[in-house]
Amino acid sequence: MALVLTEEQSMLRDSARGLISDKAPVSHLRGLRDGKDATGFSRELWKTFAEMGFSGLLVPEQFGGSGLGCVEAGIVMEEIGRTLMPSPFLSTSVVAASAISRGGSEAQKAQHLPGISDGSLLAALAIDEGAKHRPLQTKLQAVRSGNGFKLSGDKAFVVDGHTADLLIVAARTAGSAGEKAGLTLFLVDPKAKGLAVERTAMVDSHNAARIVFDNVEVNADSVLGEVDQGSGLLGGVLNIGRGAVASEMVGLSEEVFGRTVTYLKERKQFGKAIGEFQALQHRAAQLYIEIEITRAAVLKALQALDADLDKAATAVAVAKARAGTTATLAVQEGVQMHGGMGMTDQFDIGFFMKRARVCQELFGDANFHADQLARGKGY
Repeated sequence: MALVLTEEQSMLRDSARGLISDKAPVSHLRGLRDGKDATGFSRELWKTFAEMGFSGLLVPEQFGGSGLGCVEAGIVMEEIGRTLMPSPFLSTSVVAASAISRGGSEAQKAQHLPGISDGSLLAALAIDEGAKHRPLQTKLQAVRSGNGFKLSGDKAFVVDGHTADLLIVAARTAGSAGEKAGLTLFLVDPKAKGLAVERTAMVDSHNAARIVFDNVEVNADSVLGEVDQGSGLLGGVLNIGRGAVASEMVGLSEEVFGRTVTYLKERKQFGKAIGEFQALQHRAAQLYIEIEITRAAVLKALQALDADLDKAATAVAVAKARAGTTATLAVQEGVQMHGGMGMTDQFDIGFFMKRARVCQELFGDANFHADQLARGKGY
């Protein structure tokens, strides 16, 4: 498949870019941060986002969505990366929508997907429990109780967890930490008795939460997929999320590159623009090459996800790892070429540096995916 967008996908990109650049420039994020906004994103803007159909991109048509694929979701994520727009698109419209669409019963789909599509339902995936992304190290226990289960344990770094109306929780119903078997996904009401949510303001001014489960009761209808067999569903959903985050980092990297090149043309030293210095030209050219190669790798991964989710893991690991290293290079070069001013809050370039660091860790950093690739090849 050609690594280019179709005409319809290009139109989607233009539509998303128009809305996001107009309504959510970097100054929008700065305003939310400085105002210590309790939500962390604009609900009014999210409503507009939903009205334009973006929130239901991955929701099947019978439940009010567009029934599109990961390439289209990646296009929107790339535009989000350009302006660092804070929104529940990743947590709700990409990860949660994929999880429920692929693993939910007909009743669960009918109950939750229309709300995701129209923007009225926000959801979040509660997976990680430590400082690093290690899905198989899940320790949160789900013990059978009556007609359901009781959940006990902690979750950390739950993206948009403090605003979620629904939590998708990975818990261990059998086995021990590190084993694939024994994982189960549950749909949990954040207002359930024994559940405590604490918002954490991340370094990039986006949202996450710590969640404590103290014998939280859920019934059998809350199981998403099959008991003890959740690792397959979870792995596929995480790969979709990884492809989306990689797309965001492509948009972030390209925006940083564009801003840096503009600065090189405008900043003068010794009577001429610093962009005329050959050393800086070489560094800018190398960064451009890295971004373009990464863009191709990410689009290939998104196409692989749409073609056959079960066979896309390798392409996704390559894309996520490369996107992380490229975004890190982009922001480091951007800050350095801006000189000392690049480290000040006055310049927006620092926001991109912080977001790149968070995206690098989200759903696994470059080392995590390099390890996945090595294990997959039998090393």
